[in-house]
Amino acid sequence: MTKVLFINGSPERQGNTAGLAEALLKGAEAETLNLTDYRINVYGQTLDGDQFEEVFARMKKADVLIIGSPVYWHNICGSVRNLLDRFYGRAAQGEFRGRKLWFIYQGAAPEKWMMEAGEYTMKRFAGLYGMEYMGMISNAEEARNQAIKG
Repeated sequence: MTKVLFINGSPERQGNTAGLAEALLKGAEAETLNLTDYRINVYGQTLDGDQFEEVFARMKKADVLIIGSPVYWHNICGSVRNLLDRFYGRAAQGEFRGRKLWFIYQGAAPEKWMMEAGEYTMKRFAGLYGMEYMGMISNAEEARNQAIKG
């Protein structure tokens, strides 16, 4: 059975990012990880209570990863950016080979360059760690068209 993990970077558990994930999942069984429930220190910090390894382990167990971020300050939200940054030096190139990655990225009125910059980052992230990049979902129509059926 395919294990699907939705990583929600939005502080709104049932916001637009989660809504697009629900449409993409189309009834498929998936686990949700809300990044705001975890303390993930910034790259280079060594503070007590860091939970990056717990999140990393859950990602390693998944066959399909869906990372969702609202557009904040013209870019990927801080919780997702922090997660990506922490992979540096921790994960080997190709370590996530065989997994699929979708990127949910939406905002109130993002400009084209913002969307392109976010997608560029996620494509590079997927490629570096060996994941097959399945595409970016930025609206309900795209989510329905690429639905992962349960």
